[in-house]
Amino acid sequence: MAWQRPDGRISYELRPISFHPSFTRFAPGSVLARCGDTQVLCTVSVNKGVPKFLEGTGKGWLTAEYRMLPSATQKRQERELLKLSGRTQEIQRLIGRSLRAAVDFEALGERTLTVDADVLQADAGTRTTAITGSFVALAHAVSKLLQEGVLERSPLCGQVAAVSVGLLEGEPFLDLDYIEDVAATVDFNVVMNQHLGIIEIQGTAEEGSFSRTQLDQLLDVAQKGIQELLIAQREAIPNWEALFVIN
Repeated sequence: MAWQRPDGRISYELRPISFHPSFTRFAPGSVLARCGDTQVLCTVSVNKGVPKFLEGTGKGWLTAEYRMLPSATQKRQERELLKLSGRTQEIQRLIGRSLRAAVDFEALGERTLTVDADVLQADAGTRTTAITGSFVALAHAVSKLLQEGVLERSPLCGQVAAVSVGLLEGEPFLDLDYIEDVAATVDFNVVMNQHLGIIEIQGTAEEGSFSRTQLDQLLDVAQKGIQELLIAQREAIPNWEALFVIN
């Protein structure tokens, strides 16, 4: 029996995606990213100085922090205070790695960009929404730094977006919601750049295994979704062509 999507989408259709820039007042870049019922507040701050291993190199750095608010899910979760869960650490490292692929750190100079991704509401895909939304917030932050004369040239050298895919009843599906994420026998998170080059793939079989053919099908579906996300990102970034030094 073929899987019937709870919201009626076809297999290769994204959930409704939207970006709401300048969502907060003080961060140079802030975006509320919505993907279906998942909502992530993405902010980017800038500070002088870099980690010790970069001091004196003239290069900057980007780091990321990820948190899920206690009421983001149906059952309240305890706040992570003194010790972060392994899941939280893994996700924030993924966000940082993904976004660093889009930054020319020599152009940034010895400054640190801090990305904060806070999940307000979770319906699966929080890490991929965080990456996609944080890139928009990053672009807005860079635009503001250029306007203020803090930066002489844009350090953005690429574009980054991410999406989830999975196998349900043996067939590939794009952008899983919570019900689908729980039911999937295989699920992947895929991060790509503007050339559809792969930055990172996280994938596993929850039960059994999957074939090379199914892997290729999942990547094809992911690529289609990321192409749409890249377009949506550009529409949310004013004068994006002038902002990016994309090779």
